[in-house]
Amino acid sequence: MNRVNIYRAATNDQTSISNVFIDEYMADANDAQLKIYLFLIRMMNANLPTSVTDIADKFNYTEKDVLRSLMYWESRQLLALDFDAAHNLSGIRVLSLENVYEAPRTAPRITPVLSFIRPASMQTGMTARAGAAPLAANRTTAAMGSQPANGKLNSEKVIKPDYSLDELRDFKSNEDIEQLLMVTEQYVARPLTRSDMETILFLYDRLDFSTDLIDYLVQHCVERGKKDFRYMEKVALAWHEQGITSPADAQNASRKYDKVVYTIMKSLGKNANPAPKELEYINKWTKEYGFLLDVIQEACDKTVMTTDNHRFAYADGILTKWYHAGVHHKADIPAADAAYKRVSQNVDKPRKNNIRTDNIVTKNKFNNFAQNTYDFDELEQNILSN
Repeated sequence: MNRVNIYRAATNDQTSISNVFIDEYMADANDAQLKIYLFLIRMMNANLPTSVTDIADKFNYTEKDVLRSLMYWESRQLLALDFDAAHNLSGIRVLSLENVYEAPRTAPRITPVLSFIRPASMQTGMTARAGAAPLAANRTTAAMGSQPANGKLNSEKVIKPDYSLDELRDFKSNEDIEQLLMVTEQYVARPLTRSDMETILFLYDRLDFSTDLIDYLVQHCVERGKKDFRYMEKVALAWHEQGITSPADAQNASRKYDKVVYTIMKSLGKNANPAPKELEYINKWTKEYGFLLDVIQEACDKTVMTTDNHRFAYADGILTKWYHAGVHHKADIPAADAAYKRVSQNVDKPRKNNIRTDNIVTKNKFNNFAQNTYDFDELEQNILSN
């Protein structure tokens, strides 16, 4: 098929879209999110006002669909949303996409979807229906025992039970839960299975997560390409162990982790988002090995001065060596490197081949076989007689 030339018509009535948006963001967004973002850019460039209702009417979406899309772009840090005291959207700020990789971007305030599609009067707690009373009672006893003084439960003791159909029915009958399940389906782009709903019930019933925190958890995982509810459950247990009880707590924890990831990627000379294998290395260094960031940066500095290829694997070799040497702080590194160097020199020290000295002969690669002696006079006579 012949190539098609693309050219611009002579008109000023047009809207420009950043190449960064096309290259880095467009492929991950769904149809509604793309339409709404492009429409916002068009309205911004024309200095025209709009509203959630206007956008919903134009594209035949519900207002909840529009708000979910706006919140998606806020989570991707392309928009900043402002809300008034009644949780009504009062402003949208389109963030610049220039030089997005030169410095970590400040994460916006996260407002879970449920926080602004419910009336403000419903934010203070769950107005459970009568049938949901047993679940509310379970939340007060919170899992497998009493809660320790530090406010955390041991995630190893929190066991996911087998919920009955009656329990699931009671759970779904709550108005807020019904809304949460609907929003979750929007995130994962498919109907929820019974197992999915049991996971959400477990988070609410046994981990004592609020609906806003569950909403934020699902959003957090989906944005990282993880729609598996088993993965979400693992993240939830980790948050529970850390004492995270609100979206703000989760956001602060994520911001700290994102800063570590950004710093490591930058130290290894990489400007893109980490690949899954690279994240495995980072988690290994920070969580399994428990290294502080300055120790990891020291290994990264040694790596970039040594190789241009396979830098994560090379840095992993350095950090694994330090881990087994008992390095805990940057000050421990010189002693560990010196000890490793001494061992390497002893192992790699070449052995000299012995040579013949007087009547003492030792084997080398040239005389490592049986030596023969010959009577040259006898050989000469045999040759002449023939």
